[in-house]
Amino acid sequence: MIRMKKNAQRGFTLIELLVVIAIIGILSSVVLASLNSARKKGRDARRIADIKQLQLALELYYDAHPSTGYPTTAQYGSALVSEGFIASIPTDPQGNVAYSYAALGSGTSCTSYHLGASLEVTNNSAFNADADGADSSGLCTGGGDDFAGTDTAKCNSVTDTWGVGCYDVKP
Repeated sequence: MIRMKKNAQRGFTLIELLVVIAIIGILSSVVLASLNSARKKGRDARRIADIKQLQLALELYYDAHPSTGYPTTAQYGSALVSEGFIASIPTDPQGNVAYSYAALGSGTSCTSYHLGASLEVTNNSAFNADADGADSSGLCTGGGDDFAGTDTAKCNSVTDTWGVGCYDVKP
């Protein structure tokens, strides 16, 4: 009786393993690229929500101080928090810097403001509904520095390295 030796090998060849690894690499790079875009959109959504929250706190402050109006740039954060109009002043999620703020008006009467955040996504639909520009009426005493507020420029070019456009609001 002659026995035949089974020569069947189990496992994968080197080529099969390399093909599978290449496919996994391509798929993971596609997923990571789309996740990066989603992260940018998420940070932009937070920036817009922060600006709306600050805008509400500023309006509450204005209602409580009709004779002096909005806070000056120096008082802006501390006044809103200490008087309970907002729990804490939000900062940008990318660089942990304050959003741009300028108190507008004349003399010691701050009758308006300009508030902005730099967004990362170029074609963000929020740019269609923002203020787009600095106020020509001028700054009140202690109003700080106004900023351009255009959709193609950063709100604060000194501390902001990621922005592609400025989302800005005024009362």
